[in-house]
Amino acid sequence: MSLRDLALLILVCAIWAASNVVSKLVISGLGAPPLFFAAARFAIVTLVTARWLLPPPGPIWRLVVVGLLMGGGTFALLFIGLQTASPSAAAIVGQLGAPLTTLLSIVFLGERIGWRRGLGIVLTLAGALVVMWDPAGFRPSAGLLFVAASALAGSVGAVMLKQMEGVKPLQFQAWVGFSSLWPIAAASLVMEKGQMAVIADHGWLLLAGVLFTSLVVSVVAHTTYYGLIQRHEATLLQPLTLMTPLGTIALGVAITHDAFGPRMALGSAVALAGVLIIALRPNHVAPLLLALRSRAQ
Repeated sequence: MSLRDLALLILVCAIWAASNVVSKLVISGLGAPPLFFAAARFAIVTLVTARWLLPPPGPIWRLVVVGLLMGGGTFALLFIGLQTASPSAAAIVGQLGAPLTTLLSIVFLGERIGWRRGLGIVLTLAGALVVMWDPAGFRPSAGLLFVAASALAGSVGAVMLKQMEGVKPLQFQAWVGFSSLWPIAAASLVMEKGQMAVIADHGWLLLAGVLFTSLVVSVVAHTTYYGLIQRHEATLLQPLTLMTPLGTIALGVAITHDAFGPRMALGSAVALAGVLIIALRPNHVAPLLLALRSRAQ
């Protein structure tokens, strides 16, 4: 990998690392309803990428389902989780996407795994459970359960995306935004309140958060990453993207004052070791992990 591409990858990972922290500040700091925030994000993405909607690259029903899973399902559940979960913990639990995608690929794509990737799956699940579990109440964190559900939605979408051909990056972004905007906006209108109050009280800050997560994260960073995927092997890129959760932890501790004690450190180390093992083993699911990584931020 050239120094230029390495610098681009570091920049992409830094943007992704900042994404959960910015989202946490908008949702918890400004009090933005999570579904409303997700809908606003998808509205900007749809507006910017609308020209790539047509012609649809494949069956529209599959595009809509994949778009909902990897867009609305992923981000709506993540933002709901961030109401109570810290960005650091969410970044680690979000790594469940790697083992979940691998397990789904075994069932639906005929993927086979050896004992090393099996060990990686077990380690990632164990590390995420350590992070999710609340020892004070001996129960899993409610917010992190939503983050885990977000990872599952993204994994199902990634496996379905693998069964499609000829979907270009900006086409996919366009259909993710368009498919997710309408149901998430409708759900926000029915289930949430206080949207107008947040706009009135924090209009410019809210707009800055929406523009960052939609344009900088979804359009600029993801499109740059797709270009890197085309130039480099998945087994090279996937391990390097572990800079993202590490960066999120650092930013979470510094900006949102996330707690990072021995339990969090242990769970993070075990989970990330598991993801690294999954990524390094030769397999057919690596492109799915790359697609999932680019949609999970």
